[in-house]
Amino acid sequence: MSTVLTILAAGAAVLLYALWWLFGTYFMRSPLDNIAGPTYKSISAQFSTETGRRQAWKFWENLAKTYGPVTSMKGILGRRFLVIHDPKALHTVMIKDQEIYVKGLAPLNDFTVLLGPGVLSTIGAQHKRQRKQLNPVFSAAHLRNMTHIFYNVAHKVRNAIRARVPAGGTGEALDVNGWMARTTLEMLGQAGLGYSFDSFVGDATDPYGESVKLFFPVLSRFQYFGLIIEKASYILSASQIRGLLRRYPHKDVRHIMQISDTMRRRSQEIIEEKKAALRKGDEALLHQVGEGKDLMSICLKANMTASEAEKLSDEELIAQMSTFILAGMDTTSNALSRILNLLAQNPTVQDKLRTEIVEARGGTGGETDTPYDDLIKLPYLDAVCRETLRLYAPVTLSGRMAAKDSVIPLYTPIRGRDGNMINEVIVTRGTLVLVHYQASNVDATLWGEDAYEWKPERWLSPPPAALEEARIPGVYSNLMTFAAGIRGCM
Repeated sequence: MSTVLTILAAGAAVLLYALWWLFGTYFMRSPLDNIAGPTYKSISAQFSTETGRRQAWKFWENLAKTYGPVTSMKGILGRRFLVIHDPKALHTVMIKDQEIYVKGLAPLNDFTVLLGPGVLSTIGAQHKRQRKQLNPVFSAAHLRNMTHIFYNVAHKVRNAIRARVPAGGTGEALDVNGWMARTTLEMLGQAGLGYSFDSFVGDATDPYGESVKLFFPVLSRFQYFGLIIEKASYILSASQIRGLLRRYPHKDVRHIMQISDTMRRRSQEIIEEKKAALRKGDEALLHQVGEGKDLMSICLKANMTASEAEKLSDEELIAQMSTFILAGMDTTSNALSRILNLLAQNPTVQDKLRTEIVEARGGTGGETDTPYDDLIKLPYLDAVCRETLRLYAPVTLSGRMAAKDSVIPLYTPIRGRDGNMINEVIVTRGTLVLVHYQASNVDATLWGEDAYEWKPERWLSPPPAALEEARIPGVYSNLMTFAAGIRGCM
């Protein structure tokens, strides 16, 4: 009897929530109604149709060009939300009021359920504690010690590609994006986890590596996955949701659960292997991939000496492994592929960059690897990287949810639908705010009329005065590519 009552109570709660949500969505006016944006078309609207297509980047680009730095839209089931790239609005959401604009209000999200409580999915005090433990791991000193790992992987990739290119320069086309994905995964594996995914001999695959590659493509096929998990998390725990998802009658949901299980299982095995090596001492670590200099070994060492209040649990450590690999995989491989493509299209830039690199290697172009401290001082290499990350940000947007009613001031006033000027936007609790990183990076009012052109030379001169005055809050070079604030990229 108690089970029946529990089910009825849960059903009634869900029904009441749905009725309350529908009333608020369709019958109550929102302060965002006065902000210009695309016309509301249907119950699924632009957010679930336009953004689900392969060329979604074009939709977001046109949105910024048409409606400016602040836009109001309706998305899934008529849910109204903001899209911003106004500098002052960015600072408010990402820095000043970052405690108000959080990753979500639900107890759990899709990353928490699939990967565990990692730094990408946690919020509040737990997120702060994780950042405190992880930030020192990503210091310049630690990254400098990994330079030889990156070079070793790069040499293996170069040799593998060279072996597939005939002496005459003709033959089958190479899947450069695929090779960059393999390269990135191996670099992240060795430098991040002390684990090798790929020997670059033949086409052998690693189950963990294949799961990482498939994670986002499979997850993106089920559009409402995250929304379902958020709503379910109000009445179910993460383990209960995982159990239900494994039995869910949808092939893509079952596939993503298989991928998640593989990643979690292998992460746990790697953690245990590293703990065993740490207990044996430094000599044992030297015989592992990464020689104990990988980020996970450093993190485990720091965790062993941390206070009980600051320590990361095994569940959190396992989550960090998959989070680290997934956060860096597609973003880095896509950026590398984009740079190679742009250099192929711009031979003058390619020649100039090659000359700088050859001179840094002693003018021989031989096998001598440029030391880390010299590498980061190469101005044109730096300019090519910055310009590519500006124009082609690997992550275009990121969402924040208002945890309470608040106000977002604007750097540039906008004209409302009623014709009046708007200097600030009133945001009610539960409103989704999409931070449009890419639009900020190509805002012509800040970067100049050539903002949509790929011009590495722009980084060899001082930035435009308008850009400096706007004070973009990004963590790197006036760019929003790596986000900002407490959730900025490490």
